[in-house]
Amino acid sequence: MSRSERGRGLRERLDVPSTGPTSLPIPLRGEHPAPAEAPPSLGGSAATARPAEASAPQQQEGAEAYGAAPGTISAPGEPVSSSSSAPRDSSARGTETQTIVHLVRHGEVHNPDGVLYGRLPGFRLSELGRSQAETVARTLGQGHDIVSIVASPLQRAQETAAPLAEALGLPVGIDADIIEADNRFEGNKVGGRGGALRNPRYWPILVNPLRPSWGEPYLQIAHRMIGAVYSTLDTARGHEAVLVSHQLPVYTTRRFLEGRRLWHDPRSRQCSLASITSLVFEGTTLRDIVYTEPAGASDPSQTGA
Repeated sequence: MSRSERGRGLRERLDVPSTGPTSLPIPLRGEHPAPAEAPPSLGGSAATARPAEASAPQQQEGAEAYGAAPGTISAPGEPVSSSSSAPRDSSARGTETQTIVHLVRHGEVHNPDGVLYGRLPGFRLSELGRSQAETVARTLGQGHDIVSIVASPLQRAQETAAPLAEALGLPVGIDADIIEADNRFEGNKVGGRGGALRNPRYWPILVNPLRPSWGEPYLQIAHRMIGAVYSTLDTARGHEAVLVSHQLPVYTTRRFLEGRRLWHDPRSRQCSLASITSLVFEGTTLRDIVYTEPAGASDPSQTGA
């Protein structure tokens, strides 16, 4: 049985509905809570991302918007049967084991030609990217009970994981389930003058931005990432673990777990270079999502990031 199959089997046994825990605060569309000052650690108070103060009615979106067959996933706003959506007694929470899975985005990539590199080999971290990886190592290397570090197979993710692994004396595992999303624009400049979006031969693959039609479906990205998260939750139970991945997989995972629509404007992603999106579990139930930017904010649409 492959790891992805084990992850799917594990997820079926856990207390997580198909569109994510409905007990989590869901920000308004297009808005994000301010980053926390630091990622949460076991034994300390978790500085959670602040939810939007008011909830706006959301238009329901069917399974087709996720790139799934009708009936395979509930639309946001529809009732989801899950014990995680019911209020729980605080004393009961205190008896549950806390586990934190940190989703780390890699640092800046050396990309002088400004292409969309996707899964292409040979794209290493830039000088700034290596500095950002060292910042992640300093942030998570002290005061955290990290027992596992796993990275995407791509060079930039492994180079981001390396300083933390060296600081903690841990090996870096490799998991293809957290690799960058597949994209048919790979190797091309996309926007701006001379970009692929201005070339009529690419227009047919832009027909469905909700799936999206030019690359790996959002739902498929979410499912493989969730499989990796819950496999990690099982092996690191009661401790902390790190998964070093990429902007779109990390942000799609967050939207999935928050029960939000998966298609979105890439310019509004809250997933800066070397950022940390921490998933805080009590037992097998996701309770908080904490977002931090130890290396500072970056432009989500920057080519080479």
